[in-house]
Amino acid sequence: MVDPAFLLFVQHGWADDNRAMMLLARRLVTDTIPVFAPSLGYVQTWVRIEPLIQAVEKLASEQIAKYPDVPLKIIGHSMGGLIWLELLHRHPEWWSRIHSLVLIASPVGGADVARAIDPLNWGIGIAGDLGKNRKPIAAAIASIIPTLVIAGDIDGGSDGTVPVESTKFQNARFICLPGLAHAVLRNYPTVATIIQDFWMDANVGEAIVYDDIVQRLQAVPGMTDGHRRDFSKAQIAIALPNGATIRTCKNLFGIDCVFVASPTGECLYAGFVGWLHAPDLQKALEDIQQAY
Repeated sequence: MVDPAFLLFVQHGWADDNRAMMLLARRLVTDTIPVFAPSLGYVQTWVRIEPLIQAVEKLASEQIAKYPDVPLKIIGHSMGGLIWLELLHRHPEWWSRIHSLVLIASPVGGADVARAIDPLNWGIGIAGDLGKNRKPIAAAIASIIPTLVIAGDIDGGSDGTVPVESTKFQNARFICLPGLAHAVLRNYPTVATIIQDFWMDANVGEAIVYDDIVQRLQAVPGMTDGHRRDFSKAQIAIALPNGATIRTCKNLFGIDCVFVASPTGECLYAGFVGWLHAPDLQKALEDIQQAY
């Protein structure tokens, strides 16, 4: 029997099943390509992520052993992308087998809604898992495996569920689709076309590169990528030599928000920290002011 050209793993996310992702897979490949789209259980996706990771790990390990010479293509929507980031982080021996990784609307930097539920990082159910910042492991993976991030934007900063900024990380390629909401992105013709183009050319999309200022802010303990909705209310805290600014404000819940604006006043980055890490943000701003 001739081996297939590749194996395709597609993974659904939180509060979902595998139906939409199976439809996406069928837009992408013919029946000659084995597609693996485990349905992890709607209720189970509300509990903790570790059992879900283990379920996908078992399936992937079996198929990798069954097809030892066949490359893998991976697509994850929302939490499904986080599951695969965790798996690849745990199995670097798989990396040479991976043709590409596509993350659709995955809150890699941590979901802001989850952080609001678990502001002190106590690990409250699935909120603790979804609020975790996985950008460092994602950037390491993307430095080796061609990785594409697809985000949607329906309100000037999010797909209605996940902030655009949370989906982005270094070494990946990035495409944002205006007008597409979180659930719609699972199975949309344009998304399928973009993925097929990326499979042909790993340079599809914008290269994600963060400057020093954004990297310093993202390194603040407890920093979570946020929405730009409060940008207009923020006041200039630091004026940088190149004309860019760092702006800050508190939202309705007294949470400290920080923004980086371009010299022309465009919001380049939005983030926030919980009450526990407010002193860490203040210290980082003092260090930036001193450095610049």
